[in-house]
Order: sequence, then structure tokens, then C-alpha cells
Amino acid sequence: MTDVLVFGATSAGVCAAVAAARAGARVVLAEPGQHVGGMTTGGLGYTDVGDVRALGGPAARFRQAIADHYDVPVGHFAGPEPHVAEQIFTQWLEQVGVEVRFGRRLAAVTTTGGAITEVTFDLASTHLVTHLGTRAAQGSEQVRPAVVIDASYEGDLLAAAGVSYAVGRDAVSTYGEAHAGRQELLPGRHTMPAWISPFAEDLTGRIEGALLPQIKAEPMVGVGESDGGVMAYGYRVCLSTAADRVPFTPSPGYDEAHWELYRRVLAHWEAHGGTPPAGKLLGLEPNLPGGMADGNSLGPISLNVLDGSAWEYPDATAQRREEIRTHHLQHTSDFLYFLSNAASVPAQVRTELQRWGLPAGEFTDTDHLPHQLYVREARRMLGEYVLTAHDLLQARPVEDVIALGSYHLDVREVQRTWRWAYEHPDPVAMTVTEGYLSVGVPVYPIPYRSLVPRRSECTNLIAAVCLSASHLAFSSVRMEPQYQMLGEAAGLAAAAAARDAVAVQDVAVPALQEQLRAAGAVLAR
Repeated sequence: MTDVLVFGATSAGVCAAVAAARAGARVVLAEPGQHVGGMTTGGLGYTDVGDVRALGGPAARFRQAIADHYDVPVGHFAGPEPHVAEQIFTQWLEQVGVEVRFGRRLAAVTTTGGAITEVTFDLASTHLVTHLGTRAAQGSEQVRPAVVIDASYEGDLLAAAGVSYAVGRDAVSTYGEAHAGRQELLPGRHTMPAWISPFAEDLTGRIEGALLPQIKAEPMVGVGESDGGVMAYGYRVCLSTAADRVPFTPSPGYDEAHWELYRRVLAHWEAHGGTPPAGKLLGLEPNLPGGMADGNSLGPISLNVLDGSAWEYPDATAQRREEIRTHHLQHTSDFLYFLSNAASVPAQVRTELQRWGLPAGEFTDTDHLPHQLYVREARRMLGEYVLTAHDLLQARPVEDVIALGSYHLDVREVQRTWRWAYEHPDPVAMTVTEGYLSVGVPVYPIPYRSLVPRRSECTNLIAAVCLSASHLAFSSVRMEPQYQMLGEAAGLAAAAAARDAVAVQDVAVPALQEQLRAAGAVLAR
């Protein structure tokens, strides 16, 4: 019998497993892939932390471990090299004897009387593959846990257990959040420049033709309305200028015509004031050890994929998800190659990017590209308490606080689509990007109730990542340091529920808070 099953070796999953094991539970950490750490070890070198005074527990210990490894003050680097981050997490797991099982793909969840009684995994081959490969199933395995923690980015286990969840943006009317739903089309750093035609057959945009690649065809809903839109996904690459850097190479299906929209944007910038520097186009943050930089998305053309494929991902089949992941990874390698080689790219951008390449010492089993797709959001549980933007912006104390958040509401772009601009004498089609939003928040409490399902749906499941929150609230909570702190709270709560044979909804929160404080958690400001 397993006391606590943790599904997903994300940073939340690692911290949950470590905390539960330290509390005396018999823990199994099941991971579909071959690495621990999720985005923390999968390319997210530049870590967004918000107010560092709100960071405690494993988030603070992780920052200290980074400083100790490099013999620098805490916070000197924005994050560690990916392999160092994985080393730290692996050491944590080994120190408390957590059994980590790789290649475990969720196959089925059995429930009885509102509780999970068995979880079945398909066993994937342990052979590591490139991003274009696949893993074949090698049998199955059953785990019978007392308590389950879903620490996956997708919330697959909670969904398979019949727990209610939401996907996509909520309407303003759902929770009364002023910034909810589809956003107005306003100018900004993340929006497309005006008058870029979305059509392949007519560059003036005055005659409707076939849409260019990388544009979502479906029309937008009204401002403030709900839709299935999730924040854009992408790969957060690590780049290096070291002599042994690996040159950018395109995917086997590279086609420069796929980048026509980006060519038009670059041409527009050149004609109207100049193209942003290469570092801005890739969102390079160079504050990483070893002279490396982390690539992010800081504009209308970026490492993000905005064609709507991410909207499918949360509820997609395993096969379709693999297709979407491959699509995003090919976008990454081809975008880097396009910017550094295509004649249509301004010379100063090509020259700068030719100084960079992939780090030879990172992601050696996946062609030096990250092993983790940046799933910024997928499912969100609808649990005992739905955290909303009101809770963040007003930041009132709650009795069952188990961690603090502080990062702003940070909704990345949701879609790149098009609309008609009604100009004389004929309407003109324009490409638009939509969804980006940034709103500051104070330090706010995260309640334990947002980690547990409704009692009527499941009594032995805790969600450490896909917690019960609105789309807006989730856009702040979703940062990796928060996941680490939520993971520790989930692990301690799961161990207590297993030990005392009680529902997760009945865990003694005051005792849980004492354990968290003893482990260095910050629960009040």
C-alpha cells in the first residue's frame, strides 16, 4: 500500500513528494517523462518570483541551494543552469528516499465511494528519445494509494477521477472580475503592428484569400466574454555564446513560407522606425550562470505559438498532445533558424543571433532543446473554494492560508487572429494579437480550500498545480516558486490525511500551518 501517490514530477510534485516523505509517508512519485522539475529544470532559467519576502519553505531553500552551488549571494542569478536545478531536486528526493518512477503515463483512475482506490499507468520505454520520436507502451502498473496529489501541469489525474474543472477564460459575469474574458484590442508591446494582412493571396488585405500560417481562423468572442482560450505555450530555450555552442538547425519540415507573417512584421518595423534588437525579439534574459540566456516571449512574434493549437491541448488525447508538443518544438527550432539565417530578416538581427547557439551541456538527451513544453495553464479545478482576482487584489487574511502569492496577474497572449478594419472605400483585413494583460497585486494568501476538490466529488485528492482558481487568479499563482510552496503544503496535508485516515477536506489546518512554519513557510506579511 502506498500512502501518497504524487503524479507529475514538476517542481510542485518534487516538493510534495519530499514533504510527504519527511512527514513519514510512503511515497511514490510517478512521472510520464524522464526528468524531474518540470519547467524549473526544463528551460525556465529566469524565474519570476514576485515579492521575495513572500517566498518561504522550498522556494526559499531552492534559492539558497542555487546560491550555495555557485558560491554567490542568494538572488545573484535569476536561476540556475537547467542541469543544476535538476541536480538539486534529485538530491532532495534521494535524501528522503522518495521512489521516483519515470515513464508512467496515466491510463485510468478507479474510484469507489468518492475516493480514488487505484491508479493505472501505462509503462513507457525508458529509452530517451528526441523531440521527433515516440515511446511505446511496455505494459501497465497499478498503484493503490491512500491519498493522491495531482502535481501535473495538465490536471489529468483529477479529471480522470471525475473532479470538476474549467478550461479557458472566464466571462466577466462569472466571478465579477473586471479584467476577465476576451480583452480589448489595444496597442502595446505584445500586439501586432497595424495593417499587417493575414491573407496569403493578397498582400493589400483588401481581398479575402487563404489565411497565412500561424493565424487562428476562428472569430473572436465579444470583449469580456468567455472562450476556450488558454495562455500561449512555447519552449523557454537556453542559449549560449560559448565556443562549443550547438548551431541552430531547422526541423526536417522547415519551410520559409511558413514565416511569411513574421517577414511582413519585420519589414513593417524596418519601414516604420526600426526592428527591435535580436535580444528583444527572443526575450533574452542573460542573468544566468555560465553566460547563458533564457529566451522568453516579449512581442507579437516570439517563441510562443499563437495559432490556437494550445487551446486544444488541455483536453486533447495523448496522441494529439504529442502532435501539439512537436508542433511547438518545431516552431522553436525553426524560429531560431529563421531569425539567424533568412535573407528577409534584417542583417543586424541575423548577425547578433549568429553569436548564439544551444548550450552543449544542457538537454543532451533531447537535441539540446528543452524537454518540457511551457504549459502556462491547462485545466483548473473547481474545488472547495475558487480563488479569484478579488482575493488577490483585495488580499484579505484567510484562516486556512498555506502559502503566499505576490506575482502580478500575468496573462500572456492568448491568440493571433484577424479582423476587418472598416476603411474607405473598402474594409482592410488586419492581423491582431489578443489576450496579454498585466495587473499588479499585493501579497495575498492562498487558502488550503483551493487545493482540495468538493467533498462530494473526491475525498483523497489534492491539486498542487491545477488548483481551484479563476483564469485571472491562476495567471498569478502559476509561477514556479508558488508551485513549490503549494507542493510542500499538499505533501504535508496528504501525509496527514493518510496517517489519520481522514478526508483531505478534514485535515487539521492549524497543525498543517505549524508544520509549514517549522519548515520555513511565510504565511503572513
